Amino acid sequence: MRYTNYGHSCFAVEIKGKRILFDPFITHNELAKKVDVNAIQADYIFVSHGHEDHTADLIDLAKRTGATVVSNFEIVMWASRQGISKIHPMNTGGKWNFDFGTVKCVAAQHSSSFADGSYAGNPMGFVFMTDEGNFYYSGDTALTMEMELIPDIAQLDFAVLPIGDNFTMGPEDAIAAADMIGCEKIIGIHYDTFGYIKIDKKAVLRMFDDAGVELLLPEIGSTIEV
Repeated sequence: MRYTNYGHSCFAVEIKGKRILFDPFITHNELAKKVDVNAIQADYIFVSHGHEDHTADLIDLAKRTGATVVSNFEIVMWASRQGISKIHPMNTGGKWNFDFGTVKCVAAQHSSSFADGSYAGNPMGFVFMTDEGNFYYSGDTALTMEMELIPDIAQLDFAVLPIGDNFTMGPEDAIAAADMIGCEKIIGIHYDTFGYIKIDKKAVLRMFDDAGVELLLPEIGSTIEV
């Protein structure tokens, strides 16, 4: 499975020829200036919650690419009011069989609001189960005991977890989460973008290595095989 990092919590995976984009926040990210947002293609855009650092480029990208926006009911209806016609509402606990595989929505412990402060529904994570592999994207979240349910849903090949602390899990909690979800390959997100979430990469990589967990921190704009 090909994984492309667009910075912060924005990434894409390719599954069965479908390009799936997550939490688009590129043009407002100073660290992602080398990414050409107009070159990004997407068949689906999954959104974990409504905060601007996860939705800033959602409407423009969805309109240009014709992607189907998948998120909670409130975010999908918000997108619809802004002219997005291809939508798929979901909510925590639900699952759906898409043309690339099955996705189950799981709980995330965080907040969710739009840029104007209005309600953006419950935050979520996603478990993807496909013929090309299974993975978990936690969205922005604290460490929560509900992560122990993930191995009952799918045996994971990798997981995408925040490691920046302050607003989400930090490295220590992400290591604990890796144990709870039964996954030894973690891709770190939600770090370095703002002053509150800057990390010492060498120290964090060493922490994960000492715990026997592989941590991948791909460069912004790069693509890796996972």
